[in-house]
Amino acid sequence: MALVSPSLLAADFLHLDRDIQMINRSEADWLHLDVMDGYFVPNISFGFPVLEAVAKACTKPLDVHYMIDRPERYIQQTAKLGAMMMNVHLEATVHLHRTIQEIHDAGMKAGVTLNPSTPVSLLEDIIGDVEMVLLMSVNPGFGGQKFIENTIDKVKSLRRLISEKGCQTLIEVDGGVQGETAPRLVEAGVDVLVSGSYVFGAKDPEQVIRDLRSL
Repeated sequence: MALVSPSLLAADFLHLDRDIQMINRSEADWLHLDVMDGYFVPNISFGFPVLEAVAKACTKPLDVHYMIDRPERYIQQTAKLGAMMMNVHLEATVHLHRTIQEIHDAGMKAGVTLNPSTPVSLLEDIIGDVEMVLLMSVNPGFGGQKFIENTIDKVKSLRRLISEKGCQTLIEVDGGVQGETAPRLVEAGVDVLVSGSYVFGAKDPEQVIRDLRSL
């Protein structure tokens, strides 16, 4: 059974409280929060005023994904939100091991995210230190993109690496996760499915979450 972490980026921001209450009622495991800075990725999403409001309203663990340059600057602020997971891009921080240590010291689980063009092999020396790896199956920055097919093989490679190292690291995938791609991802070895447009754009998002979770 897969864990499901709906992406708030696809919610209706005019009725954000309504959509968060839907998540609270649903069988979603986490809530995925994409923070973008307009520099590391060519889009800007939301900052700490919105994150703080969401943290107060949401009863699900917060899965915070920083698509920003030097995310280590915001470790303490993220911890104050009560975030369960802080996800940073391997490509966005120079001293990744130190950043992971600081995330743990702040009381959070640590995740490392890879862009589509970044090979899994770069995780060899760090895989045992993180609770999760997030593989981007689209280019980060915008929702609703087409799924990159190579992600399936990448998941399999990451699953082999985790097995070889004897780790318990979770694999999360974000981008183009929907009815056709989700079963293939779970079969390849994915533990956590991030889905935005497919969930929030559905007539019955709670049923969609249940369907994804049953995979």
